[in-house]
Amino acid sequence: MYEKYKALLDKSNKTTYQVSKETGISQTAFSNWKSKRSEPGIESLKKLSDYFNVPIEYFLEK
Repeated sequence: MYEKYKALLDKSNKTTYQVSKETGISQTAFSNWKSKRSEPGIESLKKLSDYFNVPIEYFLEK
């Protein structure tokens, strides 16, 4: 999932800090996802899909 998030980040020229501030998802959450300590919940995925204007399925596909 994090790889897909990172691709959207690069494409939109945003930083994790900006996304965190604008979505309310903590930077710690992004760090945990990156290191695979945790996976995002449905609410976080919904926020990210709305933020990047992609269907939520984008993050769920392998």
